[in-house]
Amino acid sequence: MTDTIRIGVVGAHSERGWGRWVHLPALTGLDDYTLTAVASTSQESADAAAHAWGASLAFGDAHELLNHPDVDLVTIAVQLPRREGLIDGAIRAGKHVYSEWPVALDAATAAGYRDAAVAAGVQSAVGLQSRHHPAVRFVADLLEEDSIGDLLSASLTYSLPAPETASERYADLFDAEKGVNHLTIVGGHSLNMFCQMAGAFTEVSATMATRISPVTILETGHQVTVTSPDQIAVSGSLESGAVGSAQIMTGGPAGEGFRIAFHGRRGRLVLASRDASLVAPQLDVTLDEGDGAAPLPVPDRYQTPSAAEGPVVANVRQVYRDLAESIRGGTATGPDLTTAVQTHRLLDAIKRSVETGNRQPVG
Repeated sequence: MTDTIRIGVVGAHSERGWGRWVHLPALTGLDDYTLTAVASTSQESADAAAHAWGASLAFGDAHELLNHPDVDLVTIAVQLPRREGLIDGAIRAGKHVYSEWPVALDAATAAGYRDAAVAAGVQSAVGLQSRHHPAVRFVADLLEEDSIGDLLSASLTYSLPAPETASERYADLFDAEKGVNHLTIVGGHSLNMFCQMAGAFTEVSATMATRISPVTILETGHQVTVTSPDQIAVSGSLESGAVGSAQIMTGGPAGEGFRIAFHGRRGRLVLASRDASLVAPQLDVTLDEGDGAAPLPVPDRYQTPSAAEGPVVANVRQVYRDLAESIRGGTATGPDLTTAVQTHRLLDAIKRSVETGNRQPVG
């Protein structure tokens, strides 16, 4: 490997997309990396992306990028249904890999990727970057320091407004078999962030429902039958012995975003959103020790240098910083493929609980 880590981005676009608006600005100014190559759905699109991204190599076939000797790290910024063969292909080519979430349809497949990466000696990162939010890291430390005493229970609610019409670009969201539905996307991001603070679930009981169907596709007027859940309720035991619960509500004209509460023997910590954003929320922290809730400012040491660019870019940039450290030092940091396996196991347990009607162990 050269002095800098040479990145190839699969799913680069010149004008739109998560890669264009999040990964590109997150990489800007990081001295550990050189953006070398991009791949898109056609050579014409790849050439335009290379010009916009400042990359020297452009590929209409992602597998050519995976196998190019001038690429050390592959960032996979395409959605799961179009990711077939990319993660495992990058690992087989001996490349480090940063994959967007979710990484697979189930935990078993994700575990296969993790094991292959370990065997190949490559490092990984996964797009569960919300754990790097300054308020999340602050609260996680407060809980670790026992600031509210023994944790008795922890709860998460997340509500998201959603119209009953959608662009065909998002049609996969409504298909339970595609792996990019509300459980995996909204649930995966929310629950991973929650568990980063509260600790992991050890067993769960769940209920899910699809309350909004059909959805109308804007471009065609065609009505799509929805099979993925839009209402998700989970309760269970956390590894500390505390009771954990989560409710995810999608639909209607209004949503409140996150409200995450931690009840301890000596006090209560609450994170609350100022907006309904899933991956870039503005979070405020309050502490109640029995005399009323009071704001608890997040100390400056938790703020990242790129915080002014917004939470999502700052959080993704921190993932890249940690990944560079892992690649240089050979020691894994999260969120990585191990993190993905843990989160997929939780989602699989939720689905098993819904299917069987019984409480299910996680893992």
